[in-house]
Amino acid sequence: MHSITQPQDPAQLRNNILDMAASLLACGINPEKAILFQQSQVSEHAELSWILSCLTSMPRLRHLPQWKMKSKQKNEGSVGLYTYPVLQAADILLYKSTHVPVGEDQVQHLELAQDLARIFNNRYGGLFPEPRALLSSTQKVKSLRDPSAKMSKSDPQAMATISITDPPDDVALKIRRAVTDFTSEVTFDPETRPGVSNLVTIHAAVAAISVEEAVLQAKGLDTGAYKTLVSEAVIQRLTPIREEIQRLRSDRAHLEALLARGNSSARELAAPVLAEVRHRVGFC
Repeated sequence: MHSITQPQDPAQLRNNILDMAASLLACGINPEKAILFQQSQVSEHAELSWILSCLTSMPRLRHLPQWKMKSKQKNEGSVGLYTYPVLQAADILLYKSTHVPVGEDQVQHLELAQDLARIFNNRYGGLFPEPRALLSSTQKVKSLRDPSAKMSKSDPQAMATISITDPPDDVALKIRRAVTDFTSEVTFDPETRPGVSNLVTIHAAVAAISVEEAVLQAKGLDTGAYKTLVSEAVIQRLTPIREEIQRLRSDRAHLEALLARGNSSARELAAPVLAEVRHRVGFC
């Protein structure tokens, strides 16, 4: 449901859903241990979002950074774009989540979910835990073309973002053209050298090493040679994932069946929580 805050081609959206499912599976999500499901097939998300939207204010949403950034790009944007952090909060609270893995840019949205849990609990009695952020060591990856902005799949500049399905030649080209600076030595200084520091962050993340170790490996290399090293590390990490995505996408029926099972399991968890919410609010 979040995806349609931007215009979507229905046929492409159907394919994107399966692409996302395949990507999550290829990255290591185990459907025997986790419930992988399609949010738009569980209507409880939308109903809880409406209830929560009645517990927050327009100024609270207006100050969230994503709205400021995206509405500026889209000349105000849709009502859905404005309220999608509330839907995000519903996605979290509907399952009484205690911890949520997020990037640095989503921390303020998670704080909204915490606020809404508190407000609901204070008004209607304790029901929702206040979810906490799980931040990885790589909290934000920046755009390859503008290292002051985050890397985003919705970036109109194709060279700004590495997709996990990019073939090796595309990965190498994007990193080779990444914005850096005129200093040849590789150092990690996000404030004064954001472009090079972003490459160090990417290198450390895909190689599962520390930033300090990445800088050590770059010793004696200029930024051009270091870009080659980073490309090789990214390609090595993404190639098996990309190949597994291709394998999974070749069996559409398997992905659809897996999502259908996940949808059913998610509804079983969501329905009693929403029933309790409806009762406490006074709908029944």
